[in-house]
Amino acid sequence: MGRPREFDDTAAVDAAMEVFWRKGYEATTTQDLCDSTGLGRGSLYNAFGSKRGLYEAALRRYSVVGPQGQLEILERPGSVKERLRALMVWCVDVDMADPERKGCLAINAAVDASGRTSEIAELAHKQFVRLEQTICHLMAVGQSTGELSTERSPLQAARFFQSAYYGLRVLGKVTDDRAALLDVIEGTLSAL
Repeated sequence: MGRPREFDDTAAVDAAMEVFWRKGYEATTTQDLCDSTGLGRGSLYNAFGSKRGLYEAALRRYSVVGPQGQLEILERPGSVKERLRALMVWCVDVDMADPERKGCLAINAAVDASGRTSEIAELAHKQFVRLEQTICHLMAVGQSTGELSTERSPLQAARFFQSAYYGLRVLGKVTDDRAALLDVIEGTLSAL
């Protein structure tokens, strides 16, 4: 019988998630993962199978902890536009306050060709769909109350907003121009 594992899987995945988030899949080495988790190579490979297996575990973990702040903002009381604005301003604030400009791990995973597999793509896609569904519901509410235009279906409006939101997350990685980011927010909201 093998020795029982003597480490916390969640803590190890959280530590690895931070490294993948900061460095990306390709630039993250096994040694980086050992250093961040405090585990030896053997323990990492026994627990997660491979670097990719640990990356997938990190993205699954991010799908639980990453969207919490977004969903809390969108589920607050208040007008639909206030909540959508609050979400976009939140992401500007978070991204600009981060000296490493990590952005969104799901977006990073979706565009990182070296780390992307069908499993990785599916994990990122699930996060995007979850946010899309929440935003679509808000769009329907805003349209039913007359707060938002009915020119587009709620789903089209949600997808329009979501594309601007994700674009804002990418821009937040490369610019210090807060006014430009706020212009994206106002332009997006005025189009709704």
